[in-house]
Amino acid sequence: MQHFSSVDTIWVLLGAALVFFMQPGFAMVETGLTRAKNAGNIVMKNVLDLCIGTVAFWIVGFGLMFGTDVSGFIGIPDFFVKNFTTGTAGYPPMAYLIFQTVFCATSATIVSGAMAERTKFSTYCLYSLLISLIIYPISGHWIWGGGWLSEMGFHDFAGSTAVHMVGGICAFVGAKMLGARIGKYNDDGSVNAIPGHSLTLAALGVFILWFAWFGFNGCSTVSMTGDEVLESAGLIFVTTNMAAAVATMTAMGVTWIRYGKPDVSMTLNGALAGLVGITAGCDLVSPAGALAIGLICGVLVVYAVEFIDQKLKVDDPVGAVAVHGCCGAAGTILTGLFATKDGLLYSGNPHFLLIQILGVVVVAIYVAIMITIVFAILRSTIGLRVTAEEEIKGLDITEHGLASAYADFMPVTEVLGTSSSAAVAAAPAVAAPAPASAPASDTPHAFVSKDGHPLTRVSIITSRERFDSLKANLEPLGITGMTVTQVLGYGIQKGHTGMYRGAAVASRLLPKIEVSLVVSAIPPEKIVAAAKRALYTGHYGDGKIFVSAIDNVIKIRTGEEGFDALQDKPE
Repeated sequence: MQHFSSVDTIWVLLGAALVFFMQPGFAMVETGLTRAKNAGNIVMKNVLDLCIGTVAFWIVGFGLMFGTDVSGFIGIPDFFVKNFTTGTAGYPPMAYLIFQTVFCATSATIVSGAMAERTKFSTYCLYSLLISLIIYPISGHWIWGGGWLSEMGFHDFAGSTAVHMVGGICAFVGAKMLGARIGKYNDDGSVNAIPGHSLTLAALGVFILWFAWFGFNGCSTVSMTGDEVLESAGLIFVTTNMAAAVATMTAMGVTWIRYGKPDVSMTLNGALAGLVGITAGCDLVSPAGALAIGLICGVLVVYAVEFIDQKLKVDDPVGAVAVHGCCGAAGTILTGLFATKDGLLYSGNPHFLLIQILGVVVVAIYVAIMITIVFAILRSTIGLRVTAEEEIKGLDITEHGLASAYADFMPVTEVLGTSSSAAVAAAPAVAAPAPASAPASDTPHAFVSKDGHPLTRVSIITSRERFDSLKANLEPLGITGMTVTQVLGYGIQKGHTGMYRGAAVASRLLPKIEVSLVVSAIPPEKIVAAAKRALYTGHYGDGKIFVSAIDNVIKIRTGEEGFDALQDKPE
């Protein structure tokens, strides 16, 4: 009868709990870096990744990954993990099962962020199942299950390639096949930034992931018995933290130089880039080597995000491809440089480095082919993407019937537009000092522009999701400015009724925007017609347009009034 070590078993189970805790970390990062109208959908996907992966990996995946090796390429299926033994290891089979299960869930959840805000929920559940069932376990067998790469000496201690690059490749293929979010790219190919709704949530997610990564890397020793293992565990904690810290500062510095200000979201991605990069060689490199890996990954992630977003035109809302795909591959290869025993910089022998490169290349090719087949089948059957109308409304309401993930208050969302430089004086007018060159007027009067056009305010109230379409229809008319205000309200339908925990929820005050424009030479009828073209669906909630006369418009900087203050030109 096998005797297990209490210390080793506790260590493996602690690692499983910490890696499990990475799921809420990913959920917070992805939710924070996307828009509020999709927050509930993102959370659901991260929850389902874990749940689907748990069952699929138990039934089939674990056996394919850790079952008896067949020609170095696959394990013999061990359905429901009935025959697996840990041999001379100090922990029982079920402890190792749960430890590896949460690793599998981590790989699957990486895809969620890159394909956020436009993927069908049903489709997401299916490809998450297939990643956990087949794609991840087979390449994982090559690396960790006694397969051909491990026999060659390929080293990926905790999964820079086995977990993160696999997820990153799936994310890239999925985001490419899915297409960009509506409004992400202009006709000329230029990029429109779509900011996430909460950097606070994203930062919380990064801190959770950083903390849990000590279990991801540190507990991958799967033992705490013996001085050598204890020394290795201490080194792993140090190198993990070192790479993350250096990558964070490096990403901050690079963005500070490139953008003129240190970019918050890129800095957060830098922390994750360092953690991903060090994961392959955290047990083999010195603290100085970890510093170098963090430095390289901190630079790489910034340029990779820009290249993927701007050059390849692949819309990845959270930077998952750059963080996990690019830095996972880079970290694995860099292990071949900085490993203190066999690394090129220490031994002068390129053999280990070449094995690392080979492993990265073949796993990337395998995963790219498999996930392309999966996505192609799903696209041709049930479809990958929600409709344009569903995407504009947000996946919370269209996929889950959730009026808002933030009931009873409206979070700050992306900047929707810019305000005009003119100050609007609406009726009843307040007399303003006339410019020095104009005679002062004793009484307010209705102002008519110099070419005979009156001043008119057009106020449009509609849903926030319709702003991009509205703006695109208004700008060709020659408007010179608009004021966009976030408001709450409802119309004749008395708000939207959603479902929460099986009960109807009446959202009396719905989040809306009010777009206000003041025009002179541009006929207000053209503004109204353009707004109706952009907003009309024939359903409740299209919005309302209010047209009113304005007494005067004064540009504060110059004192110009009326048409001169607006300088609008008809198309």
